Amino acid sequence: MDSKTPVENLYSIEPALSSSSRRSNFSARSKSLGGSSIREVNFSDVGPQPVRYGSQGAESDTYSMSQKEINDEDARLVHINDPVNTNERFKFAGNSIRTAKYSILTFLPRNLFEQFHRVAYIYFLVIAVLNQLPQLAVFGRTASILPLAFVLLVTAVKDAYEDYRRHRADRIENNRLALVLVNNEFQQKKWKNIQVGEIIKIQANETIPCDMVLLSTSEPTGVAYVQTINLDGESNLKTRYAKQETLQKIPEKENVSGLIKCEKPNRNIYGFQANMEVDGKRVSLGPSNIILRGCELKNTTWAVGVVVYAGSETKAMLNNSGAPSKRSRLETHMNLEIIFLSLFLVALCTVVSVCAAVWLRRHRDELDYLPFYRRKDFSEDEEENYNYHGWGLEIIFTFLMSVIVFQIMIPISLYISMELVRVGQAYFMIRDAEMYDESSDTRFQCRALNINEDLGQIKYVFSDKTGTLTENKMEFQCASIWGVDYNGGKATSQDQKDGYFVQADGQVLRPKMVVKTDPELLQFVRNGKETKEGSYVHDFFLALAACNTIVPIIVDTPDPTLKLIDYQGESPDEQALVYAAAAYGFMLIERTSGHIVIDIQGERKR
Repeated sequence: MDSKTPVENLYSIEPALSSSSRRSNFSARSKSLGGSSIREVNFSDVGPQPVRYGSQGAESDTYSMSQKEINDEDARLVHINDPVNTNERFKFAGNSIRTAKYSILTFLPRNLFEQFHRVAYIYFLVIAVLNQLPQLAVFGRTASILPLAFVLLVTAVKDAYEDYRRHRADRIENNRLALVLVNNEFQQKKWKNIQVGEIIKIQANETIPCDMVLLSTSEPTGVAYVQTINLDGESNLKTRYAKQETLQKIPEKENVSGLIKCEKPNRNIYGFQANMEVDGKRVSLGPSNIILRGCELKNTTWAVGVVVYAGSETKAMLNNSGAPSKRSRLETHMNLEIIFLSLFLVALCTVVSVCAAVWLRRHRDELDYLPFYRRKDFSEDEEENYNYHGWGLEIIFTFLMSVIVFQIMIPISLYISMELVRVGQAYFMIRDAEMYDESSDTRFQCRALNINEDLGQIKYVFSDKTGTLTENKMEFQCASIWGVDYNGGKATSQDQKDGYFVQADGQVLRPKMVVKTDPELLQFVRNGKETKEGSYVHDFFLALAACNTIVPIIVDTPDPTLKLIDYQGESPDEQALVYAAAAYGFMLIERTSGHIVIDIQGERKR
């Protein structure tokens, strides 16, 4: 059967993606276009359309959830632009954070406690203590302590340096500056001095210093785009909304006041329940109205919000369990080996002490004069026993001295070598040129030397979706338009210079990602709506370019005459489809809260 034979009474627009995780909601949305086709008209001629403002809700489910009444016992009261009144009844946490593990007072006891989780260190400590007793001393007392002290010192210095870097990172983070409203004027203030209830202003590409409820943005509809890669690893843009009741308020020119009643701090980064009283009105707040600490403001000139959670009470810090004490599988295996060797050593020393007991019993009448033992001391006028404590104690001392003599079964030099090797491994990994990332100008960072040997030793992989393993990057492969399957069998990969581009103000705009194109589809697109098939193809790609939530971002290049368009959005599927539309000549150029601009084969449509 010919793959391009139209199917009767079937109208389908079903783009195929290279990932099996194609979203069902897009398919349903695409199929719903079957009753009508998109006409090539100026979008502004359609007439004004209702705009969804923040107070009308972006997500109905979260809206209804936030309508629930919050009990006074489980609520936090935040007075907008009044940190003194907010912190009068309960002193809320400041915005200073601490991720370091040790302090000057707790370093020595806590570090020693963690080091002695290694069974071998306990073994070496027992040997050193036994060797301090005069009756059991086999080696010099100092010589028995030095190896263990050296290993503990090397590990302590390594742990201290790692924790010093955490303290330094905390200090840099706490001393970053943010714009805070003071006396009707935004002034720079250190992050660590920000209080709950204060109003802060965030500029584009800045990091949010605390959890804040959005009051207004540079967009007329109160929308703000944020990137949550520091929270959940997602690089796609998320939308947050300001309520219409606070959207038009300008903190520098008028006194902004109100009361926010929100839930107590919790770890759920996807949920938020609160309500806000402002100008005699009570409006509900949900997850779409709060921006969490660690997010970055993108594609929005500025955003203003009020602090509701700060410092250790922010959702990001509540999910941070602190610097863990990591142990490699090799170290865990060595602990088991040490336990087995210790049991074997006890058994061996038991055999030696039993043999000593039998020998003492057999020669008990000869002990006073037996060479190399001679129990009696004849150097004094009065004869007395020389270092003899009885048959029972002699057996115990024999057992303990055997432990000291056989201690080389567990070599302490092994641990000294391992610590030095780990330091060397970290040095070479940090200096490895193949591990250098030019885009971010960062090198490999070895934050925990204890787990060097676990790199690459993966036994199980638990994944909740394909994006965890595939970076969630989708590619447009083929499409079925009006029953005709353009399966991409002849698809060719365009070079950056040969792909579609747009000229504007003396500059060339190109899509950032190159997409494989089908020659036959390209021909239909270039011929326009002259044929019936061409009309279907035209409407298809126009729908891909228009029906989405993608935000185009202009990226500079070393060539001043060349700009790249980077399409950012919540869905990787939408990104792939919009890049595909751009490759076929339907390039999304601009998106605002009121209109979008698409370049269709050199002709701008608004």
